[in-house]
Amino acid sequence: MRAQDVMSRPVVTVTPQTRAKRAAELLAANGFTALPVVDDDDRLIGIVTEADLIGDRFPHDPRYQGPDTARAGELVGDVMSTPATSMSPGADLVLVCRALLDAKIRAMPIVDGSRVVGIITRGDIVRTFAREDSEIAADVQHHLSIYGGPDRWQVEVHDGVVRIVDQYDSETDRHVAKVLAESVPGVVSATATAYREE
Repeated sequence: MRAQDVMSRPVVTVTPQTRAKRAAELLAANGFTALPVVDDDDRLIGIVTEADLIGDRFPHDPRYQGPDTARAGELVGDVMSTPATSMSPGADLVLVCRALLDAKIRAMPIVDGSRVVGIITRGDIVRTFAREDSEIAADVQHHLSIYGGPDRWQVEVHDGVVRIVDQYDSETDRHVAKVLAESVPGVVSATATAYREE
């Protein structure tokens, strides 16, 4: 699977001049954890996260006797993280997952050149993994029908593992069928075998 198979689009973005309060409203209203920050040409220049927005955001309780810290900035440009880590739409989803985990981040902007075209969150990946087997089977069957005709393939899916049976005995076609199946969101692995009469 590729990033483009899972990414959310269109992407809600902000600029460095966006008020931090507005960015917080966008995060809260949409259930997002981060927003890509773009310049006037829609090129990715940073990212603003929940953590960026809440840092030193609220006044200290006057009863607290610790050190006083400065208030957070009023604009996204004052609090955003830059540069932002990003990946291309063609990036393997395994690499996206590894990057999210290794960097301990929750969202990965997906860029074509430097323009933001999508975003992948940990939640997007979990939703993909949680797809119903019947939905996965229907998607795999659809892809295979386009490739080899509607009645050629038998598709079974159990816990995201796809088993394809080819009516014909073509090793090349079985390889293509396996690759097509593995591109479907929610597929954990796929095998393709030739039909054998008992």
